[in-house]
Amino acid sequence: MDRIWTARRGDGPIVATAIHDGHDVRKGVAGHFALSGPERRREEDPFTGLLTRAAPNSIVVHRSRFEVDLNRPRDQAIYLQPEQAWGMHVWRSPLPQSLLEQSLADYDSFYRMMFELLNDLRAEYGGFIVLDIHSYNHRRRGPDAPAAPAEENPEINVGTGTMNRRRWRPVVERFIDDLRSFERAGRSLDVRENVRFRGGYFPRWIHETFPESGCALAIEVKKFFMDEWTSEPDHAQLEFVRDALDSTMPGLLEELQACRTR
Repeated sequence: MDRIWTARRGDGPIVATAIHDGHDVRKGVAGHFALSGPERRREEDPFTGLLTRAAPNSIVVHRSRFEVDLNRPRDQAIYLQPEQAWGMHVWRSPLPQSLLEQSLADYDSFYRMMFELLNDLRAEYGGFIVLDIHSYNHRRRGPDAPAAPAEENPEINVGTGTMNRRRWRPVVERFIDDLRSFERAGRSLDVRENVRFRGGYFPRWIHETFPESGCALAIEVKKFFMDEWTSEPDHAQLEFVRDALDSTMPGLLEELQACRTR
């Protein structure tokens, strides 16, 4: 696939993004990987693109974070050392400069596109909300090993560490309350704030670029909706999470409007 991302435009000021959903790499880059496809896939965020369908606008990135990570500062967006990639040796040999430059050009294109989109939403609606959707592993010790303790690994971690929490408090609290309130067959989600993750570079960039008008919620969904070792999805759980996110849309719109009028 040549496309770096797919954009879907609808009505309203809420955008969902899945910037780590992708697994694609350019042909010139693929031969330099020391990692297998399944090894890369375990650290990517499969199926988060499906979760973005909860929002009227969405951006789903197809390019693998192992080629260029859009959730890191530009000078750290390519994993050149193992310590940048959970100790994994990503490359068989140093990447040629031309390949590095093209990946960084794609990084720049993404941020230009996001600026234009968010600036348009600011102009049209006076403000916007970005749901920055990711997922995280909780069975790192192996497919048959016990999962990481639930008390330290919520099903949905809402990261708010890059925002002006006081300004956006009503949006954050309404989102968390509405997610927790969604039930299916007597089951609700374990949703907590800043337990595992506080948010990466992408939401930080949004808050620094649009300090008065942009609220980005960094959403990390534990991979209970899939087998993180085989990448086999559990469609019922995926639908549950997507519908729970969908249920938050009216409240987010209401609180965004209230924040704009304060």
